[in-house]
Amino acid sequence: MVNQAVAIETSYWTPSQEKQAIQAAFSKAANTYDRSAEFQRQVADTLLSYLPQDLSGLRIVDVGCGTGYCSEQLLKRGATVVAFDLSQSMLDKAKERCGEINISYVQGDAEHLPFKNNEFDVVISSLALQWCQDLSVPLAEMNRITHNVSKVVFSTLLNGSLFELKKAWSKVDSYQHVNDFITSSMVNLALAQSDSKNFTLDCTPVEMTYSSALALMKDLKGIGATHLPNGRHSGLLSKEKLLAVEEAYQVFKNEFNKLPATYQVGFGVISND
Repeated sequence: MVNQAVAIETSYWTPSQEKQAIQAAFSKAANTYDRSAEFQRQVADTLLSYLPQDLSGLRIVDVGCGTGYCSEQLLKRGATVVAFDLSQSMLDKAKERCGEINISYVQGDAEHLPFKNNEFDVVISSLALQWCQDLSVPLAEMNRITHNVSKVVFSTLLNGSLFELKKAWSKVDSYQHVNDFITSSMVNLALAQSDSKNFTLDCTPVEMTYSSALALMKDLKGIGATHLPNGRHSGLLSKEKLLAVEEAYQVFKNEFNKLPATYQVGFGVISND
């Protein structure tokens, strides 16, 4: 039985309301996140490959650490880590994973990092910055807290992500069900606006496969990635609509009888030297 609930649509949310809604969505998903985060782990592994295997002696902050997957890998490579996230519930899960040796936990906003200038050797952020309204702001903050021979690495979702799901829903109703993300050109502009000196941006499609559209949507809900901007709602999610989007998604089925979900991922590297 599908719960039939409609959220109240708001014409515009303030940045504070938007941030609170994002925080609430990810806090609610803290207990289910790891079961649904295969894509997030794959992207994190790719992002980590931009860093040396030996991180001994380096102080690193993991911005938007979630349940601590990246932080754990950094610890294994010898780094001293600060796990940072908007959601205290996510930080609690990260602490369960990573413990208390060579790591500390800080709750806060990526757009207002509570750290001193030049404090870190490396800043890493995997699939967190797309939830910021102006990407140049957290990028400038990440640059601020790193010293002159340090590195910032990040990944973020780009325009075209989940186009299959968006197309399927367009056959069913006119509501927004899938978030829009910025283009690679807009990321490059944000990098320039954040006074990033030497940077590269690699844009890579990552395809996941599912047995059904419902399985994909359950994963998105499981990681808390269902928040829509400015209080928009996705209409009445009736059983009939879910069956209709399932049917519309079938046009994308591959030769292995699986349904693809394609993400466009930007991997950014800023070298402040």
